[in-house]
Order: sequence, then structure tokens, then C-alpha cells
Amino acid sequence: MRLKKITALLLGTALTASMLAGCGNDATADTSTDAPATDTTVVADAGDDKTEAAPAAEEKEYSEDEIVDFTMFIGMPGSEINDGNEIQEIIAKKTGVRVKETWLTGQTTEEAVGTILASGDLPDFINGGDASKQLYEADVLVPWDEYIEKYPNIKEFFTDAEWDMFRMDDGKIYWANPFTNSYGENRETGHNDEAFWVQCRVLEWAGYPKIETLDEYFDVLEKFYAENPTFEGNPVIPYTILCEDWRYFCLENAPEFLDGYPNDGSVIVDVDNMKIVDYNTTPTAKMYFNKLNEEYNKGMIDKEFATQTYDEYIAKLSTGCVLGMCDQNWDFNYTIQDVFKQQGLDEKGCNYVPLGLTAEKGMENQWHAYGDTLNNSSGLAVTTSCADPDKAFQFISDLLDQDIHDLRYWGVEGVDYLVDDDGMYYRTPEMRTQAADTAYQANHVCQYSYFLQWLGTSKDGKNAMQPQQQTSEFFAGLAEPLKKTFEAYGAENYPDMIGSKVCELGIWYPMYSYSNAMTTETPGGVAWTKMGETKHKWLPKVVMSSNFDSEWENYMKAYNDCKPEDFLAEMQEELERRAATAK
Repeated sequence: MRLKKITALLLGTALTASMLAGCGNDATADTSTDAPATDTTVVADAGDDKTEAAPAAEEKEYSEDEIVDFTMFIGMPGSEINDGNEIQEIIAKKTGVRVKETWLTGQTTEEAVGTILASGDLPDFINGGDASKQLYEADVLVPWDEYIEKYPNIKEFFTDAEWDMFRMDDGKIYWANPFTNSYGENRETGHNDEAFWVQCRVLEWAGYPKIETLDEYFDVLEKFYAENPTFEGNPVIPYTILCEDWRYFCLENAPEFLDGYPNDGSVIVDVDNMKIVDYNTTPTAKMYFNKLNEEYNKGMIDKEFATQTYDEYIAKLSTGCVLGMCDQNWDFNYTIQDVFKQQGLDEKGCNYVPLGLTAEKGMENQWHAYGDTLNNSSGLAVTTSCADPDKAFQFISDLLDQDIHDLRYWGVEGVDYLVDDDGMYYRTPEMRTQAADTAYQANHVCQYSYFLQWLGTSKDGKNAMQPQQQTSEFFAGLAEPLKKTFEAYGAENYPDMIGSKVCELGIWYPMYSYSNAMTTETPGGVAWTKMGETKHKWLPKVVMSSNFDSEWENYMKAYNDCKPEDFLAEMQEELERRAATAK
């Protein structure tokens, strides 16, 4: 019944007969949808009892004249979808709203937001990232408070205590972070966080060794490279590093993880003593950068690492020629996975798996944070330029309705996924290939990915909110070399490859949600800005130096001149404030 209605809607938005013919009866996409039932009655779930409700009301379908067009700016690079995108049009007809998303290009987020503010031409929606506080201070954001109470879908997205964490100095809420929030049972199969990554083909060649430390990691890369200096006719790059702009975390923050701590981002929290520790000056930090220096001077690290742009970095990874790097999964993998599938590189072992390296063998690691992470420093916001804020918040709410959420992340039943006799969603190999095609994505997929979204379990209690967390889909979508890698290490998913300690993180986690919002209005904020600038300048020089000890000493002098103690003192104060709320 769902198939008939949703297919009719799709045909009404210009799905071609050739596309339907190409999909046949088996299609599966990387987006999630449970279309609305067309039954004449609704079954209400009341514990174990099921009672027949009144006939369902006719679902309204908005005409083109009734659809409101909003705009949105997202302070991250991304790909715009095509006008007339098929799923976007279905969502528009069901909600009465269409949103034109634009993404960050050629500027930092701060520069782009500054330009928007100076022009006075604000979009209806905005995600300002690290410049969110800049938007708040410019008084151009609409408070969420009354709309949270008005729309249950929005209210249930966070607990009352979590919503309170988004309150600004004036006591009001101006944005909500759309990510890493699970409904029902946690279903994670991926590691969306930071790690040292290595290609499956490297591990297979080496006999799937146990790799725990930096020395072991680079030893495998060196040996593989010595016998495999080229790939597909191109020179192999054993290890590369992304340093551009804010993404230089790929270089600078590994020491906190190597010492066994989770991603507090800007500091280490010594939970035994409830003290803030500066990971930039630990013995492990010096060891780590010394190791990178050694590998650079051996010719193992990309000679262009210090100057390459993000686009150049992604282009290198997409060739399959880069054996390893340290990065956040979300920063690279969503882009290159589709490229690998389209070029067949996944079947040649080019997919990356994460390793939970530590400073010494036998240490526990926390590269993977189990459960949800609340980052209250930025998120989705509605601006004061929006002519109809209520309609905007209604749309935010509508996108969380299960049928709309399924359209965003599963797609269209019968075209992007199928449903078995047990009600479980699945895709065919053809559907998975189709979902990885960039042209298909531009024409057909509309995730509205910077609006509120659920992970975890669908409200049907069976399916995953998003396909990558559907266990059957996860395994079915793996290339053979990736399956062999998991089997060799006894892993059922990416977190198993990391092997992080399973523990509940404190209410203070993550501390970067505080440091990300710091400004130069305080001594700590001034120090934080200077520390970042100094690390960005000096750390590449440290890695490339012909005399590590001398260059490290020069870097430490420049770093200490930033007065990091001011930053650490304010972080300690915030840690104690957060810890006190748990008592």
C-alpha cells in the first residue's frame, strides 16, 4: 500500500520510466523512508493491546502555489542538489516547504558568516558552525523556546536537561545540533570519529597483524610501500596529513587519544583528579611529533601535506594511492566511499579501517565514544530574516516525522529500498550501486542533512533510522576485502576494529563544546586563539625539520608565549561547573 502511494508521488515529480525500468524490483539507497500508510484505519499501540482507531484523515498534499521556498546556508563544504530533486519535491508536497541549501565555498566559516552579516541578506535557516556565537551576538537568530514547546517532535529530540545546555547568556535557546542523537536502541555500526586509518589491502598484504602503537603502524606502512611503490600506475603516498584551516586537527590532536583519553577536543580531562591537562605539552605529544618527523625524513609522509587544500587531500584519497592518515571519518569517508564504489577501488582493498593506537602497547583507548555526543556550541538556527518562523519550525518538526525521515535517509520504497515479509528494509546490490552514484544523488536524494536527524531505531521498533546502521545492510554493502578484514580481526563493525573501552563519559564531555564557543573577550579566549594560530604555524615546521629537538624547543617557546595557562584555567572552571551539575 505504501509503495502505490509513494510511487505515484514520485512519478508526479518527474521520475522517468527509464529510471524505473533500471531499478526493476530491487533498489536500495543510502537514505531512510517509511512512507505513510494508506489504510482506512489506524492501529494504536498501547502496550500489548492494539485497538482500532477512527479512520485516518486524508493527508494533505500541497500544490506548487502553496509551497513556501526557504533558504539555508551551511558553514561547511557540501554538494548542492539539483532543482527539481525528486525526493525534495515529494517532501515539499507533504510539508509545504522547500529549502534551497547553499554551502561554504572559498572562505572560512567565520569569513562567510561575517560577509552574510555585513550584507544584511540573511538566509531563513543557518548553521554557522564555529561562528554560531557571532550570529547570536549580532542578534539575528530566532529563539527556539516557544517552538520547542509547540512541536512535540522538536521537544523530544533532547531531554529537558539537554535542551537547557543550549541556553545562551540571556537564558534562551537559539540553535540545536542535528547530529549524533539516537532514538530508541543505539544501532551504531560505524566509527564516525577520529582514528589512524589504514587501507584493507595493506593489512591483507601484511597478514592482518595486531597494530597497537605508532611504531607498529608506520612499520607496516613502510614495509608495504617498499614492495608496492605504485598503484594503478600512480605513485603511492604512504601517509598524508590534512592541515588546512580548522582541519589541522588531523595533525595536532592525536596525543590526547594516544594517551587513552576520549575526544574532548581541546584538552584532556584527568577524571581521577578532575583536572584539565594540556595534551600539547605531554611526553606523548613530543613522542608523536618526533615520530612524524622521523617518518617525514624517511620520505614516508606526503611532501605536500603542509600546503595541500582539502579538495587536493580528498582527490589524493580518492585515487586509492594513500595508504593511511589520521582523520575524522566524517571528514573524508562519506565522499570517497562513493568514489571507490563507482571506480571499483573498494573491491581492490582501498577502503580504510580505523585503528585505536596508543602510546604504549596494552593501553586502553577511547578513540570511539559509545553512545550519543551532545555538542551545544553550534547547530541549526532560524534567522530573524525568516518571514514565517512558525512555518520554519513546523518544517523542522515535520522532517522528524517517521515517513519524512525515511524519505530523507532510506528513499522511496520500491525504488531505493524494499520491505521483506517481516517489515525489515533492505536493498539490492543494484540499489546500493545506484545510491553511490553522484548524479543519482543530485537528482533524487534529499537528506536535508543539517536539519535535525535521528540515528538509532525507527519508531516501528525494527528498522534503523538510517541505512548505515541497519545490520543487514551494513554487511551486505561491504566490499569483499573489507569483509575479510573484519573477519580476520574478529570484528563485526568499525567500533570493534578500534576496540575502545566501553564506558559512560561524564556530563562534562565533550569539553570542545565550550572551547569552540570561546571568544577573545576573555584572557582564556585570547590564549585559545593564539594557541591555535601558533600550532597551525609551527607544527608542520616541526614535522618537516631536519633537527627535531631544536625545532620542538622553538615551538614550545612560541606556544608558552601564548599564555596557555589562561585558557586552561577557564577550561578548569568550566569543567568544575559542569561536574557540579551532576551532583
